[in-house]
Amino acid sequence: MPNPRTVAAVSPEKAREQFLTVGSLDYLPVRDTVRESWHRSQALQIHPDRVELPFVREPDLDSPLVNAAEPVLRRLASDLEAQNVSVILTSSDGLLLERCAADAAIMRTLDGVQLAPGYSYAEDFVGTNGIGTTLETATPTFIRGGEHYLGTLGRLACAGSPIRHPLTRSMIGVIDLTCFATRSDPLLLALANSASSQIQDRLRALASETETALLQAYLHQCRRYPAGVLAIGGDVVLMNQYLRRALDPHDQVALLQYSTDLGGPGVVDTLLAPLPSGQTAKVTAVERIAIHGSSNMVLHVQLAVDRAVHHPVVPSTFGLPGVAGRSSSWRRSCQRVERCCQDGEWVIIDGEKGSGRAKLARSVVAHVNPGKIVRVLRMADFADTDSLLAALSTETGQSDFYVVITDLDCLPTEVFEPMEAILQTCADHGWIAATTHSAKNSRSLDSLLLLFTHTVGVPALRHRIEDLEDLVPFLLRELTKGADVRLASDAMRQLSKLSWPGNVAQLRRVLAETVSRQRSGVIHIDSLPPQCRSLSRRRLSRIEALERDAIVRCLQENGGNKTEAAAALGMSRATIYRRIKDYGIE
Repeated sequence: MPNPRTVAAVSPEKAREQFLTVGSLDYLPVRDTVRESWHRSQALQIHPDRVELPFVREPDLDSPLVNAAEPVLRRLASDLEAQNVSVILTSSDGLLLERCAADAAIMRTLDGVQLAPGYSYAEDFVGTNGIGTTLETATPTFIRGGEHYLGTLGRLACAGSPIRHPLTRSMIGVIDLTCFATRSDPLLLALANSASSQIQDRLRALASETETALLQAYLHQCRRYPAGVLAIGGDVVLMNQYLRRALDPHDQVALLQYSTDLGGPGVVDTLLAPLPSGQTAKVTAVERIAIHGSSNMVLHVQLAVDRAVHHPVVPSTFGLPGVAGRSSSWRRSCQRVERCCQDGEWVIIDGEKGSGRAKLARSVVAHVNPGKIVRVLRMADFADTDSLLAALSTETGQSDFYVVITDLDCLPTEVFEPMEAILQTCADHGWIAATTHSAKNSRSLDSLLLLFTHTVGVPALRHRIEDLEDLVPFLLRELTKGADVRLASDAMRQLSKLSWPGNVAQLRRVLAETVSRQRSGVIHIDSLPPQCRSLSRRRLSRIEALERDAIVRCLQENGGNKTEAAAALGMSRATIYRRIKDYGIE
């Protein structure tokens, strides 16, 4: 047993040196928090003497966290101006958002270790430190000098305190005070805790301000618009009495899911939402509230609910050739288009690209009038707009025609007037379906749309994900011409987790790529294309998608071993861990 006096005399630097040499600290005086962090850093294979930080991303300086923290940071930096202390704010993944310091020497030191905006100080990158270890332990942490796992940080001391969301209590960031180790003081941790509390108080006040603005906007629209009004923002949902009475609980849940699309990437102002009961809601964002960086989550949505066609779903007799799906929203869309075809009433089939709008129209005709030819007119199939109009004129000149015009709202505006003239001359001679995406509709299209007596919304695949159980085997039979091939349950579960921005068309491409490598037997998750192994909720750039695919392939080739995959790709283990997390690779 070592002499207790000798053990007590060992400095953190000596303890670190022995840990790096021997790999254990059975008798050395290191705090549990530091010891556990060193073990985590060692498992991540953090280089103990070299900074290897990739630039992660540009910090979002208009987020609620930054807006709430900024005055606190400035005031604290001013108070500590004579103490050579830097004040640092990070996000929940350790990304440095802001830093303030009056002393040039400490700023140069921070630059030297890449403790700068856009870089992450999570333990995955630099091991034990006041920011990363605070994030790992979710408790205030003070790391001084040799307690850092990374030797180049040994000159510094840092006190980190977690910042929590005032409502959910989840950790949304860290405030960190960093100075030279020779001038450190445990009181820095008390200052960090105090600043964290101040930021949380400001977050609570700003959240209240945002909610107040949302409520005022909601009440204003309720006075202006007597029908359906819905307001959503963060965890707040306001729904007027009309909607609460008109929609059952299932419709209300579906409506909220559709409404969130209005605030996602590629923000749109209008969409059609087919609801489980058979109703269709036209959702329009009439007022967006942007306060203190909260614009992405706060929406005010005006609803116009179409109750003109409302028939009970017929569960047992439904079936159209060439399409698949049993969800109530999909069946309702199919039945409404079928009814329009039977009655000879022209219809707009509205939905996202790739959702199966044109194929639905063709399948309906094949079911209602077997043997009839359907002419599908796509702008991409014609040399110019004159050729498209000539083809439309020829097709509609017959006594009994079936025509589908795809992406009507994407056609050049100069086409609308002559197309309207052609269609007015054949209104009673045949059937026309046109596909649109209501988010793109313009006023110049309004006159042409009046020729169509009905609008039917087609749900995006992410809103009928349960239809994968029918779509996948259906598409596999099409692609393999009936070969004995199917997806295992693990592969199906993975497909059900994806958001499918390209809808059924994207699913078909994924399955086509899959069966190009395996045309029979049971397909497991490892045989899916690389993009199916990623659950990233943001749209990746082309370069990021290529990197993601390379990581997935290397992981597959190395049996899931991250260390070997990192070596094959020429990146550090810490980097591949971060990429796996960022891209949502499973």
